[in-house]
Amino acid sequence: MLEELRQIAIFAKTVDHGSFRGAALALQLSPSVVSHHVGQLEQRLGTALLHRSTRKLSLTPAGERLLTAAHTMIDAAESGLQDIAYQSAQPSGTLRLTVPAGLVQSKLTDQIAQFGLAYPKVNLSIDFFDTRRDLIVDGFDIAIRVGAMKDSALKAKKLFEVTRRLVASPTYMATRAAPGAPNDLIDWDWLELVPAGQKSITFLRAGQRETIDKKRARISVNSLNAVCQMARSGLGLAVIPAFLAEPEVAANHLQYVLEGWTMEPASVYAVWPPNAPKDGLIRLFLDFLTDPAAVEALSPQGNQQRP
Repeated sequence: MLEELRQIAIFAKTVDHGSFRGAALALQLSPSVVSHHVGQLEQRLGTALLHRSTRKLSLTPAGERLLTAAHTMIDAAESGLQDIAYQSAQPSGTLRLTVPAGLVQSKLTDQIAQFGLAYPKVNLSIDFFDTRRDLIVDGFDIAIRVGAMKDSALKAKKLFEVTRRLVASPTYMATRAAPGAPNDLIDWDWLELVPAGQKSITFLRAGQRETIDKKRARISVNSLNAVCQMARSGLGLAVIPAFLAEPEVAANHLQYVLEGWTMEPASVYAVWPPNAPKDGLIRLFLDFLTDPAAVEALSPQGNQQRP
């Protein structure tokens, strides 16, 4: 049967190219070998498949019927081979990510979802947690981290920046005189995200740069969403991403403090082990996030509150 299938394929190629020589060139065989296989097939079937002349080949009625079946067979085989090749070429496996929970509502989550759509054979295991995980001990492939990178053997790549805003509730602000400059805030009540909280905060305005050292935080929590909720409850000042602040301010749950000043944005990095394969899922994910379209979406202008 295998030999017959081979002969049928050679027969179909001969008809498609109109001559034994044409089929031989396409199959990288000699014309005599092609003619031999077609002749052997005719002997097996006990009937002629081709009318041979010095000028051209033509099909017999039996040849016409076999050619239709041959094309169906070849098309099915080629389709199957292409499908297997496509499936084999698609990246597959599991990618384990740890991402700060505070970025759930950022455009980063949308980009991760787009990666999942682009690579359907890649399974994503995502840990949204504001406390930093140990990349190696906890078995993650990539960690997304916010803030300055400490010296480490891990590799890191900056992805984008997050605009930050200083906010407090209207009820809290009603208990204080309106601040005119960053120094006025030193003794106010601060809400802090740990362990990412900063002892100092830098404010910018029209070429001015002013850094203040906060007093010890009144409340420290390990959840950015909890910081936001505490601020809504009137417990003090909070520094939160603009994409979280905007809907809260629009709903009059929070208000901006020192609106004439801006804050240094927070840098967001991807961190991964130094021994990661250069052609593996980690590299694929990093390349996806640093594609120009993704960079634009994750920019401070694009990385706003999702609708």
